[in-house]
Amino acid sequence: MKRIKRVFFLIMITISGLVQGQIKSVLVEAESFDQTGGWVVDQQFIGQIGSSYLMAHGMGVPVTDAVTEVKFPRAGEYQVFVRTFNWTSPWFKGEGPGKFQLLVDGNIADNILGTKGSTWIWQDAGKVIIHGKTARVFLHDLTGFDGRCDAIYFTTGTTPPPDDLVSLSKFRKKMLKIPAKPISAGRYDLVVVGGGMAGICAAISAARLGLKVALIQDRPVLGGNNSSEVRVLLGGQINIGPYPKLGDVVKEIGPVNGGFSLPAEAYEDDKKLKAVEAESNISLFLNYHAFNIEKKGTEISKVYVRHIETGKELSFSAPLFADCTGDGTIGFLAGADFSMGRESKAEFSESLAPETADKMTMGSSVQWYSVEENESKYFKDETGGTPFPIFQYGIKFNEENCQKVKSGPWYWETGMNLDQINDFERIRDYGMLVIYSNWSFLKNYSKTKEEYRKSRLNWVAYVAGKRESRRLLGDLIMTEQDLIDSVIYPDASVTTSWSIDQHFPDPKNTENFPGKEFIAISKALSHTIYYPIPYRCLYSRNVSNLFMAGRDISVTHIALGAVRVMRTTGMMGEVVGMAAFVAIMNKTTPRDVYQNHLEELKTLMKKGIGKEGTYPLQDYHWSHY
Repeated sequence: MKRIKRVFFLIMITISGLVQGQIKSVLVEAESFDQTGGWVVDQQFIGQIGSSYLMAHGMGVPVTDAVTEVKFPRAGEYQVFVRTFNWTSPWFKGEGPGKFQLLVDGNIADNILGTKGSTWIWQDAGKVIIHGKTARVFLHDLTGFDGRCDAIYFTTGTTPPPDDLVSLSKFRKKMLKIPAKPISAGRYDLVVVGGGMAGICAAISAARLGLKVALIQDRPVLGGNNSSEVRVLLGGQINIGPYPKLGDVVKEIGPVNGGFSLPAEAYEDDKKLKAVEAESNISLFLNYHAFNIEKKGTEISKVYVRHIETGKELSFSAPLFADCTGDGTIGFLAGADFSMGRESKAEFSESLAPETADKMTMGSSVQWYSVEENESKYFKDETGGTPFPIFQYGIKFNEENCQKVKSGPWYWETGMNLDQINDFERIRDYGMLVIYSNWSFLKNYSKTKEEYRKSRLNWVAYVAGKRESRRLLGDLIMTEQDLIDSVIYPDASVTTSWSIDQHFPDPKNTENFPGKEFIAISKALSHTIYYPIPYRCLYSRNVSNLFMAGRDISVTHIALGAVRVMRTTGMMGEVVGMAAFVAIMNKTTPRDVYQNHLEELKTLMKKGIGKEGTYPLQDYHWSHY
């Protein structure tokens, strides 16, 4: 479907006592370009920078141009500002590698972009002449090293748009003529936000029981960390514990093969998509980012979402919502109680917890791999090898501290001591920085560079695989002692099948890069634990109609180590879908399902929600709720 263009113009009048003249301006959102070429749309940091952006993710090879047609209010000379970011600036004080140019009808704007400053800024691109009412605008990458463009502003004046996010958000809405009130996408029984394994399974489970479900995902593919964008294996086991039918949906949608950093097809994105599309009760909304909610009392009444490319805004109404975002985004927007970081040993009497609480989390992985290249189109240097540019932007490698490897799986992990939400762009960027820096050393300077002569970077993730951020708090917070002592609660549900697996900076990596680690170690602080997670961990204690499934459920940091793997989170989704059905049928809340309808939920968990175990919701209508 052709993208809805986000290109409009606004006549701005400067008044100082009397009208001094008309300033004509055009704002173009880069992510809305007609053709993105080799540039990718990156939406991971909307909450921090206010928008998606285009990024030239060529792994050192310039990508093909992005191009769009822009309408102008009149011909003439325009000053151009481009919102961009010199992404290596946290580590290197100088001109960065993300260089690109702006071309208008084939004419190059004056200034190279993406190389200056230390924050997202409106960089002066120079002046251009527009000869008619339309012009073709190009983003021309110069390096392949992740130059990024958020928006382009053409003006007959001299002033760039505002920098602060509040003012910039208002400016965008005004310039792009985005309606003040989002368009209603309809009313549903259950709105699931987040299209990873937990969200997919929650949507399918509820839909098979007859609920009308909206599934919202902020990327073009489903699967989250198990998608081709991130490439993490499905950990854990299914069909175990007191409810062995749990996991049937996970088995249906999960890829046959497992592993980290494999070729894209190994993660079977289409299998997940087809499973969702086969459910007539699911309405799927890909590429929509949730940015706000509306509440009535303690309940969420609406969720607002924005398309990551077109800017179109929608609202979703429902009696029940499920936060499967990983970051606990919906809960956070709704004021749900949450934790982030490590609790102290004393808070829950956890022997494995630190003495003092802190903000440390498990990190995010930026995975990668190379291939041995035998196709002549890549043989560019005099030795018949595949060259890689010199890349030195603040991280120095040598024979002692480099990683002499040709791929980087899960343990290429960063950001443990940073905020996995507010610092997430920096965390992801550092992951890419060390990959390029290390590879540049191996290819150009290492004593063993002959071993890498025909090796070529084939894939570097730009969507980072996050392990931990917010944990939304439920009526019960599962702890280390629950797991170790096997404390079985009456609302036992999904069974874990992992150790208390915690990640820490690798000591050798800390020695070489103190405070800038990028290699992790995994410490299994227990044996494999088979423990049924209480249902009370799967709904919010203070937002009365909010479920959660995935790594944002109600557990301590220590307990998260055993529950965060994706076969387990997928089964959480199955249970949330069943609990939503029980809540709708009884016109009640997630908490009341535990208090008064637990046997109904147990019946569903015993039956399972696999294709052979489904039954329709009979005679259901909105007037019943």
